[in-house]
Amino acid sequence: MIVLKTYKLFLSVIFSVFICSCEKMVDVGSPLDKVAADFVYSKNTTAPSVLTGIYFDMQREYSGFAQGRSGLSFYCGLSADEFNVVPSSIYENAYNNYDHWDYWTPFYNYIYRINAAIEGLSSSSTISSDVKKQLLGEAFFMRGFFYFYLLNLYGNIPIVTTTDYKKNSLVSTSNSGQVYELIISDLMNAKSLLNSKFVGNDALSISDERIRPNKWAALALLARVYLYTNNWKAAETQADSVIDQGATFALCETDGVFLKNSSEAIWQIQPISDDGQFLNTLDANLFILSNGAPDFFVNPVWLRSEFVASFESGDRRKLNWMSVDSSTGVTYYYPYKYKNYLPNTPQVEYIMVLRLAEQYLIRAEARTELGNLNGAEDDLNTIRQRAGLDKLSGLSKESLLNAIIIERNSEFFAEWGHRWLDLKRLRKLDKVMIEVKPNSWKLYMQWYPVPLRDLLYNPNLVQNEGYPSS
Repeated sequence: MIVLKTYKLFLSVIFSVFICSCEKMVDVGSPLDKVAADFVYSKNTTAPSVLTGIYFDMQREYSGFAQGRSGLSFYCGLSADEFNVVPSSIYENAYNNYDHWDYWTPFYNYIYRINAAIEGLSSSSTISSDVKKQLLGEAFFMRGFFYFYLLNLYGNIPIVTTTDYKKNSLVSTSNSGQVYELIISDLMNAKSLLNSKFVGNDALSISDERIRPNKWAALALLARVYLYTNNWKAAETQADSVIDQGATFALCETDGVFLKNSSEAIWQIQPISDDGQFLNTLDANLFILSNGAPDFFVNPVWLRSEFVASFESGDRRKLNWMSVDSSTGVTYYYPYKYKNYLPNTPQVEYIMVLRLAEQYLIRAEARTELGNLNGAEDDLNTIRQRAGLDKLSGLSKESLLNAIIIERNSEFFAEWGHRWLDLKRLRKLDKVMIEVKPNSWKLYMQWYPVPLRDLLYNPNLVQNEGYPSS
């Protein structure tokens, strides 16, 4: 399990520096104080705390984005066609610099911290080679991870790879090709640096916990990136590499997928409170209708009936990953991937970030595009059989691609915005959303707005179409 001791030490030394340097998106202030940096990166015992701190902050209740009301799973699900929601202007896709739609600012703050880590680790001559390699690998992986989501949520974005204030304060936006080039470079660096085993909080010892990224996490994210960029052969190759690790990864029965350290987990995040208590997930607390019906304050969303009806009869994902409540006289289905929401109960679930099922469906789609329809059917049927469904066979290329997308919808609902991003990359978003939200949907809403404060700080930034720039 994550030990917060070194992270708290890290916070006590440089917390004030990060607060001062991360108030703005790309106008992030002066470089990390040299004395603090030299201290943190001087010992094997303190250096891992920088990345540990990022993983911890990602899952925090109000300021994180890996779970709960501020989570990507929640807001991307609202953006797409997954959820119904209790009426409230807070949950509308409207321009407001201070609402929870702002992933821009915190993600660039994370990137600043990662850039500082890369600089500090690279210049350190006192930490061991193995620890330095692992932590640099984690840093490059995380930078690629954040840029992937920034690009797919906001469109053209600035690239920031330094802590240099003068460069950052006037950076311009880059196009998707340039950003993907950086993401691939970072993930390739991560692939070459990261341990092939799962390591513990010291970034060195082998661990049963799957909560620090390793080599296979880098390959898994690379496979996704290559899929998004239509590099089918590379996507297939990276997914092959992960799937072939049968001694480490295996598909679980549907009722075991989201348990901590499940064999399907490629990377998970451990939920921890600010005072160091081990928790179950905020997604369980958010999605499970504990009062029998949705309400604004606790459980504001439930699954759309059209989505529920899209599941085939006997699909174990419907049986195990969603639940239903009719106690109020109205039937509500809700996500039930995470089942433990009560406080003071044993921690049995971690936040799933990357898992093996995605690699099968990435490879299925890549193989279809490459003309290997039999191989694609094999991968698709691997996922279908795990769900208790019959095999499909003899499909045309178009039918097979459609079947893969249906499986992705059934497999990844309420998970990390997969549906929202799939609709965009497949150019199906406008057609779907016009049917779902005919009175409010506009195509410009496919991109979230750049925060106004960052437009004011940096005249070289450009607001996304459809949103005000002043």
